[in-house]
Amino acid sequence: MSGLDAPQDEVVVDNMADVKNIPGNKPRFGRGGILLLAGLGLAWVNYDSDWSTLPSALAAGLTILLLGAAALVGMPRSTSLARRQAAQTPLEIPRALAPAPSDWRRFEPALAGNATTEALQSFIDGSPLGLAELDENGRFVVVNNVLSDWLGYAPAELVNRRHLLEFLSEAENSDGLAVSTGDVTLRNKAGNLFPAHISSRDGDKAGGKPRVRRIAVRELTGERELEETLRRAEEGFRRFFDYAPVGIVMVDSDGVIVETNPAFQDMADLEGDGVSVSFYDLVRDQDRVGVADNLHAARRGEHPDKPLEVSLGGDGAKVVQLYSRRTDGSGQGETPSDLIVYIVDTTEIKNLESQIAQSQKMQAVGQLAGGIAHDFNNLLTAMIGFSDLLLQRHSPGDQSFGDIMQIKQNANRAANLVRQLLAFSRRQTLQPKVLNLTDVLAELSHLIRRLIGENIELDIVHARDVGLIRVDQGQLEQVVINLAVNARDAMSGGGTLTIRSANANILSPRATPYETIPTGHYVVIDVTDTGTGISTADMDKIFEPFFTTKEVGAGTGLGLSTVYGIIKQTGGFIVPESKEGEGATFRIYLPQHEQSEDSEDNVVDENEALQDEPADLTGKATILLVEDEDPVRLFATRALENKGYTILAADCAEEAMEIVEDFEGEIDLTITDVVMPQMDGPAFIAWLVERQPDTRVIYISGYAEDAFRATIAGDRPYDFLPKPFSLKELAVKVKDVMAG
Repeated sequence: MSGLDAPQDEVVVDNMADVKNIPGNKPRFGRGGILLLAGLGLAWVNYDSDWSTLPSALAAGLTILLLGAAALVGMPRSTSLARRQAAQTPLEIPRALAPAPSDWRRFEPALAGNATTEALQSFIDGSPLGLAELDENGRFVVVNNVLSDWLGYAPAELVNRRHLLEFLSEAENSDGLAVSTGDVTLRNKAGNLFPAHISSRDGDKAGGKPRVRRIAVRELTGERELEETLRRAEEGFRRFFDYAPVGIVMVDSDGVIVETNPAFQDMADLEGDGVSVSFYDLVRDQDRVGVADNLHAARRGEHPDKPLEVSLGGDGAKVVQLYSRRTDGSGQGETPSDLIVYIVDTTEIKNLESQIAQSQKMQAVGQLAGGIAHDFNNLLTAMIGFSDLLLQRHSPGDQSFGDIMQIKQNANRAANLVRQLLAFSRRQTLQPKVLNLTDVLAELSHLIRRLIGENIELDIVHARDVGLIRVDQGQLEQVVINLAVNARDAMSGGGTLTIRSANANILSPRATPYETIPTGHYVVIDVTDTGTGISTADMDKIFEPFFTTKEVGAGTGLGLSTVYGIIKQTGGFIVPESKEGEGATFRIYLPQHEQSEDSEDNVVDENEALQDEPADLTGKATILLVEDEDPVRLFATRALENKGYTILAADCAEEAMEIVEDFEGEIDLTITDVVMPQMDGPAFIAWLVERQPDTRVIYISGYAEDAFRATIAGDRPYDFLPKPFSLKELAVKVKDVMAG
């Protein structure tokens, strides 16, 4: 056999023949038998002869001895080749080193036939497997080129010289006696390890001959590399599948989940992996028909461009979009899957869209409220003003005095309602001043106690050294009162209303469900009740105008919207916190005021004190009055003329420009409305100061000053009088400006 040449004192079994056929191992009867017969003949001759001398007898005896020894040397040797190594440790290889020895059966047909030695040799050496035959001690008897190449030895170096256990890794052959079953790790001549699979089968045993073991070895390096590649691919896919930020669901033809990833399990609040759960049971009832139609369309190969938007869970709180695609139906595991569904959580996006829509709606309603308030203020200015004119002619003893007072009081009530609309639209006129919150709450506590009733306990807690704030005191009081009244209504059975004040230093932007509070120093007001709380569904709507949970006639729905408008116009933030049945807390953040030495706040207080004192409101000056509302213009003209002023009245800016061009004297004061057709008040003043640079200016408007401040060009000083105003307020403002 090529490649299997053995030393002269060793042989290789080519055809698995019996041991008796090995050259040099035949019984040697010929030479020993002849010598034995010759010795016996010589002894007989000596016995019958007359050689009786002693030397002759000794010679005959020595000859017989030598012939006997030669006969013993010529006796047959029947010990097998394997037993020449009896001193070796016997190898115990299990009968089933691996599954059924199918590999060995590949070349058994060739052995069973009458193939020639050369054909059999070519078949064995050309096999893709490593083939070998081991004796009962585990020593190689036959080995093919494939196995010898893997082990790094020539076949002659293995046959009758090497033991199978020598090539097992130390981890698998620590005791030198055991052979791993099935997959093993072999070590070649260079010391390199490689994985292999051994299949074995016992050879035939006949006539008392020792049993041999035939083995087939399959080198597994390529298979292991392929397995590693597949494993890495599986791990990569699994990472993409498990860590995907979108939900992935594989469903069968009945809509039952076959496999899903953790993202969807979190979306749907599934317990476990969600397998065997019906996908239809996870969506809201009214969405199930749409989901079924979508899955059926995808199963037909129809992939719509737009995703299907559905809600998960019974409450529909989780909004998702579905993208369905048909697969090859293989799926994972034993259950086939023909659809894969991608689920994108759009809950936050929907919330943002809702907030944007709400913001736009609030802005639109605010603009509408501001416009309505502007028009109402014009009407109320005329009503209050003409009431004041009538009261100058009707003293308290007059029969008409009571009627006129009723008209004025109702007009003032209407003015308060309009201020609420302006507060909601953030267009009210504010008169901010520096306040100590502790003092404000202390003064307000008496009113709050009367408002909330005796069955509700009021607890006001002040922190030490609470900072100063610059706000409109009347508006701040309205905020606290509105919150206290709402808390009272939420505690119909009694409870505790707690108002706390404290400082807060926000070092990094603080995100809230409603808005982000920037860094800064704030004064915080907490208004907390122990009432029924606010439901999650209502929390997103509490600041909407006209939204209320009270019974019809019990509230207008403007309380919290007004609070929100005042706080935002003041530059603060309001954050509600509530759980249904656990009360509610409204936390207000107002910026702390850093008061400088030359602050104007003390001047404001002095002016307010002067307004309360009696004063001569008459005067001598030429006043240009520009007002497009006839009732307001007529009232203001009569009121100022009664105080001794000369009035030049115009119903629009264009008419006022003609009056200025025709008037030869100096105009001491100009009172103009801000919003007028064609040319507005600021544009007219810009034209006027080029011709009358010394004229003083008072703007009047039904809008807040902040609404038009940006439209006033330059740094020229001006004064502002909000509508509606009374006769006295108008006269005081004119007197103060002329005296300034």
